[in-house]
Amino acid sequence: MRAADADILIVPGLNDSSSDHWQTRWQTKLSTARRVIQHDWHRPCRQDWEAGVMSAIDESEKPVVIIAHSLGVIASLFAVQQRIHQIAGAFFVAPPSEIVLREIPAIDREFLPIPRHHLAFPAIMVGSGNDPYADCQFTKDLAEELSAKFIDAGPAGHINVESGHGPWPEGLLAFAHFIAKL
Repeated sequence: MRAADADILIVPGLNDSSSDHWQTRWQTKLSTARRVIQHDWHRPCRQDWEAGVMSAIDESEKPVVIIAHSLGVIASLFAVQQRIHQIAGAFFVAPPSEIVLREIPAIDREFLPIPRHHLAFPAIMVGSGNDPYADCQFTKDLAEELSAKFIDAGPAGHINVESGHGPWPEGLLAFAHFIAKL
């Protein structure tokens, strides 16, 4: 599949993705990409975030490919359970662990537990060896439970602007290989 053959949904995490974040940069490069807009980026409610992702999926006219980061991964995992047949694939990056989700007061406890159902579509899960929001083993285990392919990004922090990942060309290359096989 080519990127132009899909509706690519960019699903940011807590506080949205800044203009320098790789998700925003990819959104401008990928002609069919659009951001899933959430009601409240700073005090996320699981039902609202899940509904936001489902609404974006429902508005899509082509097969959907999700590119989610951090809490956006978790919101997407809840949403795709209800929209399985509309999803062509998902590229999940740096999901936070349940331990961390419990520690951040702004995050709705309804994001727990994280869905762990086998995905009925191809998926990639990218994790980092020094992500402050989830250790690499958590991300690897989650990928296995979801039947997603795990990619170890090495010591890449939370794979965001703060960890030096503005454009993140290695990620874009991995995404290009992924979507080409869909």
